[in-house]
Amino acid sequence: MTGGPDDGADWRRLERRTALVTGAAGAGVAAGGAVPAFLGLTGPMGVGGALLLVAAGFLLLAVGGAAIEWVRCHRTRYRVGDERVELHARLFVLERRRSLPRERIRSVDLTAHLLLRLLGLVKVRIGTGESTGGAESTLELHAVSRAEGERLRRELLSRAPGPDATARHDGELAALDPSWIRYAPVSFVAPLLGGAAIGGVMQVSEWFGVQGEVIDRIGDLFRTTPVVWIVLTLTAAALLAGVVGALALWVEMWWNFRLEREPGGTLRVRRGLLTARSLSVEERRLRGVELVEPLGVRLFGAARMDAVATGLAQGADDRHGTHRSLLPAVPRAVADRVAARVLREPASPTGAPLTPHPRAARARRLRWAVGAALLPVVPLAVLGAALDIRALLYVAGATALVLVPSAVALALDAYRGLGHALAGGYLVARSGTVRRSTVALQRGGVIGWTLKQSYVQRRAGLLTLTATTAAGAGAYAVHDADESEGLRFAAAAVPGLLEPFLEPAE
Repeated sequence: MTGGPDDGADWRRLERRTALVTGAAGAGVAAGGAVPAFLGLTGPMGVGGALLLVAAGFLLLAVGGAAIEWVRCHRTRYRVGDERVELHARLFVLERRRSLPRERIRSVDLTAHLLLRLLGLVKVRIGTGESTGGAESTLELHAVSRAEGERLRRELLSRAPGPDATARHDGELAALDPSWIRYAPVSFVAPLLGGAAIGGVMQVSEWFGVQGEVIDRIGDLFRTTPVVWIVLTLTAAALLAGVVGALALWVEMWWNFRLEREPGGTLRVRRGLLTARSLSVEERRLRGVELVEPLGVRLFGAARMDAVATGLAQGADDRHGTHRSLLPAVPRAVADRVAARVLREPASPTGAPLTPHPRAARARRLRWAVGAALLPVVPLAVLGAALDIRALLYVAGATALVLVPSAVALALDAYRGLGHALAGGYLVARSGTVRRSTVALQRGGVIGWTLKQSYVQRRAGLLTLTATTAAGAGAYAVHDADESEGLRFAAAAVPGLLEPFLEPAE
């Protein structure tokens, strides 16, 4: 990078109002920890000493944090040149210079939590989409005005319109339907939040020194209640808390959702209640879509849609876990309809009829499932028989009665979910049961095939094909396909790619 922060008038500063946000956040953290800290320090230091120390900590977090943030914003410059985006930051003795070539920029995402929104600020995250690590492939501006963030997004993602730009349909592709919230309670998030709620209650009660009283109170409530009813009641309470938490999380993440195509070919997702998010996907980087159906959501006939595209954040960069999501869980018919609009197809390839897989694939899944279900049962039964402990034998039997039928049901469902097809310019693959995935990948986006065949698969005439691509997860598999059918499928999907490695049939 050439030049410095003072060699031209095109350098811009970050918004110094960010210091107010940092100060308010520090004050909130200090206030949250003030009460337990004060109670813990009152004994050894007395009321006056504890109050003085807590007040000093409050000032340090609030005022000190705001001061450091003000200095950071004052000493940070950025500019957008014809060829590069440059950032120069100097904080005391530390100096940092970053730059990204404009032709490699793939995403400009805007996020703003509640405090930033109140001040009209946004955080801008400029990314190249490379998997070399967040520090090497992204450049963050924290924070700038909302108008400046929109200007940067338009300028850095602007592309010359193609010859068919006038024929393209720009505008809204999907918008929030409040009825979609009904799928939030059946996601895997609900039980996790329920368990977290119980852990949170116990942790807070420990901070205030009343954990023993809470446990005694619960014991008094269920003193004459059978153990089975205690377990059922506590489970129901945890699930209810999880459902409430899942609903609140869904509202925060997906409120004001809108998916639109902007002139020039950029897909933009806007969503969020407290934290507003604006995520952009260049259409020329789109290689397909993936419909994700977690078990609970699928039982209610719904699916989520993710983008399969190059230049999207992956791994640690995907902080929200939904960076690739173009659509929340919606009715499957709606997901297929929006997928067709996104891909500019008359019908979504994700809805194409799929070729089923041989029964040998079902047998493999049944063996895996039953083996996994018996894994905890066998040691209990052996231990119970060796030590002559009937209780262990009863537990082993009960565990087998619960796990084996469930495992068999999931195995059969996993087999029914297997399938693959060619639909126009896309190859389609579906697999999974707890998390079923149907991916429609552009055939031109496949850069290689990986063929795997274990000894058991070879005996059963099965083959696992994996399409390698530079987009999305990087590889998408067709599990346990018929060997001959799988090879024909791969050869037809990308002609000329696999044939040189195939032996001619005799």
